[in-house]
Amino acid sequence: MVKVLKKEGEAPSALLFRFTKKIKQSGVLKESRKRRFTSRKPNKRKARLLASHRATRRSQIERLRKLGLS
Repeated sequence: MVKVLKKEGEAPSALLFRFTKKIKQSGVLKESRKRRFTSRKPNKRKARLLASHRATRRSQIERLRKLGLS
């Protein structure tokens, strides 16, 4: 938890600046964004299926490249 107390005679903009600086240094924003945009892992069957599709497509592209058609 990040705490920033207002100093005597400090402008609100300076307080806000110090607060944002502390938040960035603590890594809170980075962690929250990482958690927000993570997706669930596909199940094993789906992962294998996607891997086989990638491998098939990769071999097709390589074959076409060797033939000079790509």
